[in-house]
Amino acid sequence: MSSRSAHVSVVVPTFNESRNVAELTRRLGEALLGFEWEVIFVDDNSPDGTYDVVKALAVENPRVRCIRRVNRRGLSGACIEGILSSAAPYVAVMDADLQHDETILPEMFGRLERDEADIVVGSRLVEGGSSEAGFSAGRAFASSFAIRLASFMIGAKVSDLMSGFFAMKRERFETIAPNLTTSGFKILLDILATASPPLRASEVGYKFRTRFAGESKFDLRAMSDFFGLLVHKVSRGLIPPRFVMFALVGGTGVFVHLISLRLCLGLAGIAFVWAQTLATVVAMTWNFFINNMLTYSNAKLHGGRAFLGLLQFYAVCGIGAIPNIGVANWLFGMNNSWWLAALAGIIIGTVWNYTMSSLFVWRRAD
Repeated sequence: MSSRSAHVSVVVPTFNESRNVAELTRRLGEALLGFEWEVIFVDDNSPDGTYDVVKALAVENPRVRCIRRVNRRGLSGACIEGILSSAAPYVAVMDADLQHDETILPEMFGRLERDEADIVVGSRLVEGGSSEAGFSAGRAFASSFAIRLASFMIGAKVSDLMSGFFAMKRERFETIAPNLTTSGFKILLDILATASPPLRASEVGYKFRTRFAGESKFDLRAMSDFFGLLVHKVSRGLIPPRFVMFALVGGTGVFVHLISLRLCLGLAGIAFVWAQTLATVVAMTWNFFINNMLTYSNAKLHGGRAFLGLLQFYAVCGIGAIPNIGVANWLFGMNNSWWLAALAGIIIGTVWNYTMSSLFVWRRAD
């Protein structure tokens, strides 16, 4: 790279992508001939040592930069940090798995330079684009459903809202960044839903490829983060994304409680008061481990800390039953509507449990 600073930056969030980063860097070099470019790999302390591979590349290639994050996880947060570390007027975000087609980057940056758009999205759903090679049938269905739902809820005029491949003017991003959600996986959706005034968007079609190496990061947690982000944006920031998942887990706990209660009463013949107590403990245990795995995955507790966290969770939920019952009883006395009283009690109890769990059980969560 010449002594001049980069004109375009490509930000690549990574986690366990050690086998892909060298090949991606080589392909970027071919695609961005004629550009003053850099690639910024933002690695979430990958167990496979992705950051070491990137740093070795950086010794040989001054276009390569590495940001290693510790005690932090999340694709959106990694993208935000990478973009904010750049001084280039134009920035792009893409995955490290080589499913995104780097050869369309010149066209994406060109549209920005010609001021045809504020953000240019690499799309699988416009002319010239497809996703047949890179998606399983199940993932294709989930992606299509998510795109339709997101389009309906936020009204964005972009066909591929679930794309993780886009380029935009850095100055516009700088104004939006303070209001973005650092947790989650769909930063494009967050950017488009947050920007005010709305961004002028353009799309370039590309063929979504099969993963070069490694494993996909698409899982239940990614989907739960997506729905949490949608609710957060539609509520204009009033409902935290993580609260949505916490409440959903609590909903599954109701079914676990009822099934446990039925088994205790019907099969074991335990007296109701003890059956109810045991079912409550089983449901709270279920909620703790599912929340530890999904809701608070970036602050997951292990070993002895998980056992201590479970005891703290029991305490939090036990105390949370007090405002739940108190509010429900007060409302029932006011209007004699049992379902409204029960719903209000559940909401108050859930808010308490979420707040106290975030403060005392999973303290390291973002």
